[in-house]
Amino acid sequence: MPKLLTNRSSIFVIAGAALMLTMAMGIRQSLGIFVQPITRDLALTVSEFTLAIAIQNVVWGVLQPFTGALVVSLGFRPVMLAGGFLYVAALALLAHANGLISVVVAAGVMIGAALACNASAIANAVAARSVPDHLRSTVLGLVTAMGSIGAMIAAPIGQYLSEGFGWRTAAIGFCVLAAAIVPGAWLAGRADSFPLRSNTGNAEDKTVRSALSKAAKNPSFVVMTCAYCVCGMQLVFITTHLPSYLALCGMDPMLSAKALGCIGGFNILGSLFFGWAGGRWNKLALLGSIYFVRSLTIGWYFILPPTPERTLVFASLAGFLWLGVGPLVSGAVIEMFGLRWQAMIQGVAFSSHQLGSFLGAFGGGILFDVSGSYSLAWRLGVGMGLAGGLIQISFALLRPTAAQSAKPPIREPAGVG
Repeated sequence: MPKLLTNRSSIFVIAGAALMLTMAMGIRQSLGIFVQPITRDLALTVSEFTLAIAIQNVVWGVLQPFTGALVVSLGFRPVMLAGGFLYVAALALLAHANGLISVVVAAGVMIGAALACNASAIANAVAARSVPDHLRSTVLGLVTAMGSIGAMIAAPIGQYLSEGFGWRTAAIGFCVLAAAIVPGAWLAGRADSFPLRSNTGNAEDKTVRSALSKAAKNPSFVVMTCAYCVCGMQLVFITTHLPSYLALCGMDPMLSAKALGCIGGFNILGSLFFGWAGGRWNKLALLGSIYFVRSLTIGWYFILPPTPERTLVFASLAGFLWLGVGPLVSGAVIEMFGLRWQAMIQGVAFSSHQLGSFLGAFGGGILFDVSGSYSLAWRLGVGMGLAGGLIQISFALLRPTAAQSAKPPIREPAGVG
């Protein structure tokens, strides 16, 4: 059995997954910098541009269970490589977009499909397969944290290129960054040679139908999936609309890039912390806590007039509470259902997350076009986040999963390493 940090293949898998994830998510989280320049240049409304981002999230969510099932039959490497090449092609098309249709196809459909092959569900699945059970949550947090570096790189580069040379040049710059996904996917594809292990006492399902049936009948999974919708709504609302909101408030355009970069930086700390915490405490209760505290943070920021200092503090707090949900959701799915169908079942939960992302991107744009303000959008996001967080915490504490109930205290097994 491969041993963490003593097996070269394990190191390559983790490094490749982190590189793939950091570029895929970093570029995707930085697309908000294109809202103002693209809408001005192509005579689009804010809601029309955010429709592309909303479609991206729906395509990503719909395809994620299918790509998760494909890795069981085809292997991780071909699926991840296909996503990497598609991502590069999407950004090349976006750089030459001349209207709504080309923006929707490139930034919406193509990037959404690429993310289903290269983002959190697949990256966490390959990382989980390469490490011992007792270190899995920590390593999932590590991969997610490394995946956060991309926003710190992509947002400032994109903003600089857009201001100095135009948004089309910025899209080409993103295309170059996306090319790094391909070697990352190749390295992470070594996970295909790792033996499949289970950390649960239940035999893993042999067919797609039996795995999905078990997930649908698990109350903890159903509640987690529903609450996950609120998470997606909040995150995509911020990444898509914060740059536009700051521009409307007369802030320096570079402030939005700094804020997105700050989110990425503090997301590293949050992902590491929640990956570590998920190995020690109830993962589902921790998820609910993230939703609840993040909602309070959003409410605090938008209820006050924006300033550069307050914006960066908000971005830091939001970043800490950002993708820490990744290792928690991945770990909870493994505890409930094992490793074999992890990417697919996590993809089912992620579909709910992406429904929320659609509402956060497109719904926020519609509400802005109708009212000329983001007030109603953020108020709805805060209210739903508080409710979802409380429900998730309450259910997790009242009805822990079978795996959590039976899990012994963590201790280092002899001979590991």
